[in-house]
Amino acid sequence: MRNGNGRTRLLPTDPGFPVALYARVSTTQQDPDVQLRELRSLAAARGWTVMGEYVDTGISGASTSRPELSRLLADAHKGCFAGILVWRLDRLGRSLRHLVTVVEDLLARGIDVISATEPHMDSTTPTGRLLRNIFASVAEYEREMIRERVVAGLRKAKASGKHIGRPKAVLNPLQIEQLRGEGLSWREIARQMNLPRSTVHRYRGTHMPNRACKPH
Repeated sequence: MRNGNGRTRLLPTDPGFPVALYARVSTTQQDPDVQLRELRSLAAARGWTVMGEYVDTGISGASTSRPELSRLLADAHKGCFAGILVWRLDRLGRSLRHLVTVVEDLLARGIDVISATEPHMDSTTPTGRLLRNIFASVAEYEREMIRERVVAGLRKAKASGKHIGRPKAVLNPLQIEQLRGEGLSWREIARQMNLPRSTVHRYRGTHMPNRACKPH
């Protein structure tokens, strides 16, 4: 079977299925080995190969800075492993929205997500595969809500008379002719005046004299 990167990948039922372990504890007084021991035991019981361990220590769930989670996701995108084991699913996300985004992205890339303490949160099992549909549906719902908020905002702005879209280009004919006199090309003029090239060329066609060579 091939994953989202087009590479051949092992199935969870194959010996040596490559996985990564992720653990997080909120304080430096907590021992991440409590989580890691259980994750190592689960991987060994299923005959999976642990490709790496990623541990964030002394970092709360709400923290936006989680170096090891960032490294885990970067390696996941590189295809360094085919599954991620966590003690609980909430270890992966700093909020419900972030958790949905992370898990939906991993599943879409063909990377399984397995929670050691939540059997229903194991995408390698028939029951756990419902996780894919649940997270995909929630993610789509979130995207639809964002689209609706954007559309509502645009309608409100339009109703209040605000201009929607790109500001209208303002031409300065004197400046254009001055720059042409200095030898600048039409492309250079457009860039210097921060105007679309099409606008400058349109001015050229309607205002500048035709300098085409005439036969003698």
